[in-house]
Amino acid sequence: MIRTQHDLTDKTWFITFTCYQWIPLFELTDSYDLVYNWLNLIVEKYQIQCFGFVIMPNHVHLLLNLPDSVKSLNTVISNGKRFMAYELISRLQQRNQGEILSSLSAGCSEKEKAKAQKHKVFEPSFDAKPVYTLDFLNQKLIYMHNNPVNGKWNLCSEFSDYVHSSAAFYLDEKSHPFVNIDDYRLYWFEN
Repeated sequence: MIRTQHDLTDKTWFITFTCYQWIPLFELTDSYDLVYNWLNLIVEKYQIQCFGFVIMPNHVHLLLNLPDSVKSLNTVISNGKRFMAYELISRLQQRNQGEILSSLSAGCSEKEKAKAQKHKVFEPSFDAKPVYTLDFLNQKLIYMHNNPVNGKWNLCSEFSDYVHSSAAFYLDEKSHPFVNIDDYRLYWFEN
């Protein structure tokens, strides 16, 4: 499989990555904390700014701003997915989720199995769109913040009440309890 390499002349990105076959692994294992831990790690290690996020039961949307020192968006995201995958599998094992573990194991190709991969936890690639304009940034922020109340989800009645999101930070000016959010308006209006 050929992976897309992302041009890092663009600093702000709208990123989505998904659990394998859209299985709600974050919800089933109560593993939202894994995304928070990873976001805190990349802020500390790479000085990446998190402008916004939503962690859904089976996928994650992010608005990240990368400093010049980050040379590979692919490495940052793939390392994060790997970091989370091991713990997701551990939590599934602790919860005796044999059927799901079997599905994740069956998802591995022969080539992946030859490399000692035992489970397919995330879809192999991720979606990343560079953010060129403030309008596009706002569109993506609105889209992801509304995700918990749109379509089939109904995870809360008001999108700003969804705890695994940066929506309350922007709407109600509330700090998030688990991750630092950098206000994109400071960055985008200064430049």
